[in-house]
Amino acid sequence: MTGSTRSSGGLDDRRKRLLFRCWHRGTREMDLILGRFADSEIASLTPDELTQLEHLIEVPDPDLYAALTGEVALAPEYANGLFNRIKSFRVENDA
Repeated sequence: MTGSTRSSGGLDDRRKRLLFRCWHRGTREMDLILGRFADSEIASLTPDELTQLEHLIEVPDPDLYAALTGEVALAPEYANGLFNRIKSFRVENDA
């Protein structure tokens, strides 16, 4: 898989922007992890979860990748339910 399989059609502007940003992180590993998660879940995220995702994607790729792979703990201000969902999604989908 090299990119989004989900159309942004039918999404509001906020979700479209987040979907794009999840697939255009800067490192391929993070594109695949966050992009696949966004493809699968972006339409059903609550407004609070969208805010959490907006906050989470500000974390630099190396730090976020290390936290998602369990190498380091994520800073408490980013460690939330959505982070845990993304981490579980990654394991389930063997990104």
